[in-house]
Amino acid sequence: MQDVADKVGLTKKTIQRYENGEIKIDMKRISDIANALDVTVKDLTEGATSYLGLDVSDLNSVSLPVVGKVSCGNGGLTYVEISGYESTPKQWLDGEEYFYLRAKGDSMTGARIFEGDLLLIRKQPDVENGEIAAVQINDEAVLKRVFKSSGTIVLQSENINYEPIICQEGTVLILGKLKKIMIDV
Repeated sequence: MQDVADKVGLTKKTIQRYENGEIKIDMKRISDIANALDVTVKDLTEGATSYLGLDVSDLNSVSLPVVGKVSCGNGGLTYVEISGYESTPKQWLDGEEYFYLRAKGDSMTGARIFEGDLLLIRKQPDVENGEIAAVQINDEAVLKRVFKSSGTIVLQSENINYEPIICQEGTVLILGKLKKIMIDV
């Protein structure tokens, strides 16, 4: 595995993350790996029964919305802008309701969340202190680490260039908890 990683200019850990389904692999990387193994892309992918390292031979997946904007009126969450859908293995979903957000900006780089990453969010109205959550503030969904204390909610970025956002309880709405990051490569 180290030989392949060296030949394509990646770390062994990145190759393992591709194999384990922790990160998506694009066609250029598949082509690079096929060349490193001295096989064709067709040889490498023909008969594949997995997606991101998970068995999907029985097509055990669901299509989840990639949400661009959300509205939270009347006590419910409504997806106002859906930019697309992402096929997602049911194994990731534990029977709960999920949606995706696309990461924008650099406020969460300390948590290894970068511009363009796809964020799998489990819809839930609350999170534990210190967990990363999608939170709605003024009609905008943001991803922050959440801390609650005495009627105050602190939304903390994972980048020292951003000040914490301090809100009174009831002025923000927790949309859900971050469960997975699909890295945009």
